Amino acid sequence: MADMNMEEQFRAFLVASGYREFTPSGNPSTVYDYVKRVNKVCEWESCTWEQLACRIGTLARDYDTGGIKEELGNKSHRAVINALLRFQEFVGLNSTPLRKN
Repeated sequence: MADMNMEEQFRAFLVASGYREFTPSGNPSTVYDYVKRVNKVCEWESCTWEQLACRIGTLARDYDTGGIKEELGNKSHRAVINALLRFQEFVGLNSTPLRKN
């Protein structure tokens, strides 16, 4: 996965986690929607996927219940915050812990 960009890696993570790319009728499904939602947050925050990854802890709180951007997080039955929470899981699984010397 090292040669894929972060968006492609996130898409692969969602598929590996059991989310569907397409509905039974062939329409885009959850994977497509979550990637679209993360792209929208990047637009709102004027940042790249990599920059979003560095700020995901703070932004997930901001967009979740009680956060300063809760209204945006609640859009489309909480699809925005749910996408951010899945992205936070993805970032957590793909971060390398710092070693203490």
